[in-house]
Amino acid sequence: MIRQHSLGDLLRRSAARHPHKTAIVYGDIRQSYRDLDREVNRAANALAARGVVKGDRFAVLSHNNHAFVVAYLALARLGAISVPVNFMLRAAEVAYILEHSGAKGMLVEEALLPVAAAAVTERVTVRGVIGEACDGWEAFAAWASHDDDSEPGVEIADDDPIQIMYTSGTESRPKGATLSSRSLIAQYVTCVIDGQMTHDDVEVHALPLYHCAQLHCFLTPGLYLGATNIVLPGASPAAILATIEGERATKLFCPPTVWISLLRHPDFDRRDLSSLRKGYYGASIMPVEVLKEIAARLPDVRLFNFYGQTEMAPVATILGPDEQLTRLGSAGRPALNVETRVVDDRDEPVPPGVVGEIVHRSPHAMLGYWNDPDKTAEAFSGGWFHSGDLGVMDADGYLSVIDRKKDMIKSGGENVAGREVEETIYQHPAVAEAAVFGLPDDRWIEAVTAAVVLRADAELTAGELTSFLRDRLAPFKVPKRVFFVGELPKNASGKVLKRELRQTLG
Repeated sequence: MIRQHSLGDLLRRSAARHPHKTAIVYGDIRQSYRDLDREVNRAANALAARGVVKGDRFAVLSHNNHAFVVAYLALARLGAISVPVNFMLRAAEVAYILEHSGAKGMLVEEALLPVAAAAVTERVTVRGVIGEACDGWEAFAAWASHDDDSEPGVEIADDDPIQIMYTSGTESRPKGATLSSRSLIAQYVTCVIDGQMTHDDVEVHALPLYHCAQLHCFLTPGLYLGATNIVLPGASPAAILATIEGERATKLFCPPTVWISLLRHPDFDRRDLSSLRKGYYGASIMPVEVLKEIAARLPDVRLFNFYGQTEMAPVATILGPDEQLTRLGSAGRPALNVETRVVDDRDEPVPPGVVGEIVHRSPHAMLGYWNDPDKTAEAFSGGWFHSGDLGVMDADGYLSVIDRKKDMIKSGGENVAGREVEETIYQHPAVAEAAVFGLPDDRWIEAVTAAVVLRADAELTAGELTSFLRDRLAPFKVPKRVFFVGELPKNASGKVLKRELRQTLG
């Protein structure tokens, strides 16, 4: 293992360089790199004692907490494949991920145990809970206090699968983007260099760790560098602002929706935010007026825009702090370890200023979609990863994302598949037709919106429909707006013209 360079090795190296430095803060927990490294080893050895081996898939369903971080790193030490699960999903949606990934084990936050218990099958033989042990679920605290803190001797190759990130993308069922240590570490190097990250950063991690942006653009690069990482259970604006002041934080990532919430919160002007030096956003386009407001109210903060996809681990392009107000609306240029093109339907590059599909080539790229060779081949057509986004490149190589090639909505930083929502709307007996799309929104940046045609003589209100959907979909997928229309606009072949709906209803 002399040349091994896997995800599980990064913490050990930071612990050797910075043994007594604070690695992670969560609530009352303040843990040094040395102590975090030992706890990760104990958890890994406890999992190995329960039969978890290299290549096993292991799901983690939890809000942000210390145990999530330890479990994620412990699985990497074993060469097991972690499967972070969105904590907003319903039991049926979680069950699909468990079944599709073939998960052998699952770690669940105690508050989410009812969802997990309804989702697990007999296949999931190793079951842990972040909380009190109960009904066949072992307490994670027992794993983390295992008596063996030596590092497991597992040989892990650069391109062995190390994580499956499920993304709704543009399909009705989520796809599992399979990432390797090579994918992730190449991406960390890009983030560190182009994102101007350093070992003396004091970072606030408030966005969900199940999501690739917080986990792989910020938390793990921070641990790789030896930075101090403050993990918050959620993105409460009051808690974020208080943490920046109390911990003298220097670095913060938020999607535009959360930046807007911070700016609007009454504590923004009452807290001392003078320590903050670096700010990052992604997942959605930042409104120009908000960019200007951040520049005016946080003049010492250097702001970065990260654009990409889960399949790219996830960064593809970066817009730097000196370009925010001169390249308004741009996603930046291809990042350090990425090549980006805009191509036509024949995969040929288009000239500057011409709209086409955004494609990337990079060591960041996923190995493929788990258990789905057909979709993998389609995504990697022509030797490039096809993002499904439409964009335009200017003569200086700056990319602007202008639309989505397929029906995907990014609401509050979360991907929502319009087709999945449509299929659920169709389950209501009063509905004849439905189309789901995104509309610009001050809070969500893009709001999930439904245009619905009712059956003859049927009656249904927007409130009744959204109540029906809340029982069947994660909250972020439920439409924020519902329009009842007489008919849906269609072309000659019967395809619904969602662009026309956006224009007329927006």
